[in-house]
Amino acid sequence: METTNQPMGTPPDNNLVWAILCTVFCCLPLGIVSIIYASKVKERWAQGDYQGAQEAADDAKKWAIWGAASAVILGILYVLLVVVIGIGGTFAGF
Repeated sequence: METTNQPMGTPPDNNLVWAILCTVFCCLPLGIVSIIYASKVKERWAQGDYQGAQEAADDAKKWAIWGAASAVILGILYVLLVVVIGIGGTFAGF
């Protein structure tokens, strides 16, 4: 019987799609970090580091979520700033 060093099962989802979407639409720096972690998943899985592959997948997801959350927060702050400046500008004429 021949044994191989191939990992059993499938590797965890690397969340690369979310990382790319975060990079393009949300937050470039956090998205790049997410892409880096996502690219490590299959490499670690192939080396037999199953725990490391899962951690890299979890980190990729975490950074993508942080990037999306930061974009939402900054968007809300921007809208509030525009509203405050707009309201302040209307009262400046008095």
